[in-house]
Amino acid sequence: MDKQQLEVIRKNFTFEQRLSDYEDYFKTAVLVPLIEIEGELHFLFEKRAANIKQGGEICFPGGKIETTDSSSLAAAVRETQEELGCDQEQITVLGRLKTLILASGVLINPYLSILNCSLSELKTDPQEVDSIFTLPVASLLERQPDRYDCLVKVHPYVIDSETNVRTDLLPVINLGLPERYQETWGDSIQKIYAYQTESGVIWGLTAKVLYDCLTDIQELLSIEG
Repeated sequence: MDKQQLEVIRKNFTFEQRLSDYEDYFKTAVLVPLIEIEGELHFLFEKRAANIKQGGEICFPGGKIETTDSSSLAAAVRETQEELGCDQEQITVLGRLKTLILASGVLINPYLSILNCSLSELKTDPQEVDSIFTLPVASLLERQPDRYDCLVKVHPYVIDSETNVRTDLLPVINLGLPERYQETWGDSIQKIYAYQTESGVIWGLTAKVLYDCLTDIQELLSIEG
């Protein structure tokens, strides 16, 4: 590299924060819906249809960001319309929640919103949603979720479940790496949250989004005193 090339780098390099391998992440968007019931705000949850991935589990509306979506917010609103059967005009987005980056290679963009309609007006898609239920925001603000610390490890090989044959994903010996890397390594902690409710256990990604949302709400309310 010569001085001229260095000058090109100097002029064009920025301090903008970027995410390494961003293009490789599975990008999703989630909408956290609030809905008013008898003068009190509730979170609205879905129970996923039995025939889809993670069937029967509790979640917020959301899904993959498609190439046709203009933004992650547009994807979150679109998915909510499809799953809950509401109109875009019935969705008021309040703001963006904390972005989640999972060790599994998933990036989640959550948004907080208000549904300007009643539960009876919603027409859920039976292909995706088995049922919906709500929980008061006030009651969730008063409780803490269960927390479980799980280990995340790097697996440098896979074993075929039928033949029991091992296939190395990382050629440790050929690269001259220490032998310990032939086996699993790492001891990173993945926090798993769970809220036990009468409608089922809210856990994993949904519980983390809910926990972050409740934390933000508490912080904002404390500012107002």
